[in-house]
Amino acid sequence: MQEFSFLILNACERILLNENICTDMRIRINHIVNAIFGRSFKSENPVSNFTNVQQLREIMPALLEGYLSEAEMPNSLLLLSPPPANDSNLFESDLEHARKALESKDDERFLQAARDADLSFPFAVKSFEPIIGIAISESNTPKLYVLMRRVMTDAGLSTYAAKNHYKRERPFMVNNQKTCTPDQENILYKVGSFPSGHAAVGWAWSLVLIKLFPEKEKEILKRGYDFGESRVVCNAHWDSDVKMGRVMGQAAVDCLWVNSAFLTDWNSVEKEIRQILDSNS
Repeated sequence: MQEFSFLILNACERILLNENICTDMRIRINHIVNAIFGRSFKSENPVSNFTNVQQLREIMPALLEGYLSEAEMPNSLLLLSPPPANDSNLFESDLEHARKALESKDDERFLQAARDADLSFPFAVKSFEPIIGIAISESNTPKLYVLMRRVMTDAGLSTYAAKNHYKRERPFMVNNQKTCTPDQENILYKVGSFPSGHAAVGWAWSLVLIKLFPEKEKEILKRGYDFGESRVVCNAHWDSDVKMGRVMGQAAVDCLWVNSAFLTDWNSVEKEIRQILDSNS
């Protein structure tokens, strides 16, 4: 039954990413699935619970407040099916993705995964700059710079209801192999694996940027997608963590488009980018 629900939700993910539907079906399914399976996927390792910005600043001191209130935040525990059980075919797929990542000889891709792991600003968004042709910085694009930081907070926080509940072990804790960021592993031990916060953030950023640079939509979405894939390459997340992280990134952005504070800032960002593009033309 769990695999059946996960397959439905994978199909729902594909629709959600394009048409912003399936939420009601997803919630109905998961009320049932969580009730039946919800206790089966928790790690026995001590994992910290993070529910707000103040708590997250324990591991990310420079984190800004997001736009979404607790009531507005999409609930990943309701929206997502549980992570694959360890005796399921879906988990075998997770193991296979992890194995291929570990066996890869692509050193540059491994280094890119390490760069994508760094969510400190301004470094975090550097990989999008060659695509959009504009430096995202406090001096060059102050409005966009702040908006991207606040979107990161909302997208990341949207994953924590499920992270805190399932407390899923990460690949490096199972296969005992290195990650691309060994200096972060002590922190990673404290944060549940499912779903991926990095994947949610990268996808949310790409969904925002394509509204500003529609002519670069394909390239931006690929960068946002690859940002999430880097977590598998890094041996920090399972493939299913990343897929469901993107669902939460989409859900967070959908909520932002009806948030008045975000829309006010968005208008300022559009003007800022238009002025830069006009000055460069």
